[in-house]
Amino acid sequence: MNNTASVIVLVFLAVTFITSAHDKIFHWKDNVSWLKEHLGKTILKNFVPISLGIVLFLELIAGLFSIIGCLEIYINGGRMFGFYGAVFSCISLIFLLLGQRLAKDYDGARTIAIYFIPAVLAVYWLS
Repeated sequence: MNNTASVIVLVFLAVTFITSAHDKIFHWKDNVSWLKEHLGKTILKNFVPISLGIVLFLELIAGLFSIIGCLEIYINGGRMFGFYGAVFSCISLIFLLLGQRLAKDYDGARTIAIYFIPAVLAVYWLS
């Protein structure tokens, strides 16, 4: 099985982003409230709901493509959906990193960087 590492990382990305999107959907008001405070001194302070919506959309795409990518690898050995899942994961993480850096939350930014490593590995392995 040549794609074991790729599948494991895609499952990791799918779990990460599907659960994150789930939280945003079902706790929208709490997330908006927390982010308004967290980003209150940044250029994003007036764009919290739209920014959260963009991140939600990117996370859903990343998670769904990662799941489909796992299936694609096992069904026909294809890598396209997994690749796009990994790319959208990286894009999502860059958006999140931007927010953390603007808020000067360096511990939060460091955590996002940890997630970025497997996402970039997946992009490399699946390209």
